[in-house]
Amino acid sequence: MRERRRLRLGVLVAVSVLLLGAVPAFFAIRTLSRDPVFGSLDELAVPTWAAQDPVDNVSGSRWCIQDCRLRERSASSERAPEETAPEYERALAAAGWQRWRVDRCPEQPAPGAYTCWRRDELTLDLWVRPPTCVPPPADDQPAVPPSPLPSPAAAGDCAGSLVSLKVRNAIDDDRTRPQPSTDPSLTGEDPFPTFTDDPLDDLTPAPSPS
Repeated sequence: MRERRRLRLGVLVAVSVLLLGAVPAFFAIRTLSRDPVFGSLDELAVPTWAAQDPVDNVSGSRWCIQDCRLRERSASSERAPEETAPEYERALAAAGWQRWRVDRCPEQPAPGAYTCWRRDELTLDLWVRPPTCVPPPADDQPAVPPSPLPSPAAAGDCAGSLVSLKVRNAIDDDRTRPQPSTDPSLTGEDPFPTFTDDPLDDLTPAPSPS
């Protein structure tokens, strides 16, 4: 009887230790697996209508092994870019992000509102734009978008906007580095210009010895 009691007590102690250790380990693993940048994006004080159906994508290494981590979030808004973009800009400023006015923001001309931000060791690109609206296919017709795509204003049921957030490490953002000067040979200018005035014209030749 004593041995059975000891065995039962040992089993209870072992189960208790496992349970007490498993719960903190579970939360620790979940914390490590969850990128804190996405957590900060979740805390942005934007209205619910401006952050519908968020989708997160991540690539690269958190410790910048080979490639630094790139975080991307896309969402939809129920209202136009003119109403959505200011909400995100106010939320970013309230969260400690500072407006970053830099060349190549954006890299290419983009419709809608495109702004860049910096906070600590991170950079953020915010792009709020009209949605791409494609009319539904007619009966017995393939669902192939026409070319060119119709503008949002041309579609009657096309409303709202699309939101993209791209967060990178500042050390991996080329825009934080000094930009190289343009090589004149690549712009069509002669890197070795021809002088029109001869600097030796004013010199008087010395008389030759007789």
